[in-house]
Amino acid sequence: MSADTHDSAKAYRDYLMGFIFSVILTVIPFYFVMTGAISDTNTVIAIVVVMGAIQVLVHVYYFLHVTVSAEDGWQAMSLLFSAILLVIILAGSIWVISHLHENMMPAHEQIERVRNLP
Repeated sequence: MSADTHDSAKAYRDYLMGFIFSVILTVIPFYFVMTGAISDTNTVIAIVVVMGAIQVLVHVYYFLHVTVSAEDGWQAMSLLFSAILLVIILAGSIWVISHLHENMMPAHEQIERVRNLP
């Protein structure tokens, strides 16, 4: 087997493993959300967030091929930057979603006042 064939087979295997991991990391939270297997909402949210974070790291490693040892550590800096962005995006998304109900829905008293208008 030539070096090109070996590299091609390894790349194909890496992409296939990344795809399989991505599907698994998508199906697990989907199952918990759609079936209601866990009744505690906070636990389900935690599962979705953790699986999403792991999936981002799987994509960075398997599809973008970012590793700590490659290119004298410059890719490690990219990996650290990706992790920081991941935390910012996930924390911001959780913050926005958790406050949507409070900030968008009118209070019960406001609804009653509108109903009682002449």
